[in-house]
Amino acid sequence: MINRRHFLRMARWARNPPSEKKVKFVFGIILVCAALFLVERYIGWPDALRPNNFKL
Repeated sequence: MINRRHFLRMARWARNPPSEKKVKFVFGIILVCAALFLVERYIGWPDALRPNNFKL
């Protein structure tokens, strides 16, 4: 069930939505993360960019 605080936050966002610039920025970050995920998943990650395996 949704908390009262969530309803208040949704109401505040409905009255004062974020700017278009901020929305584009967040979607840009999501797209970059999705692109990195797809590259790693289907193409693979270069060995030069993998962290060294070290033991403590």
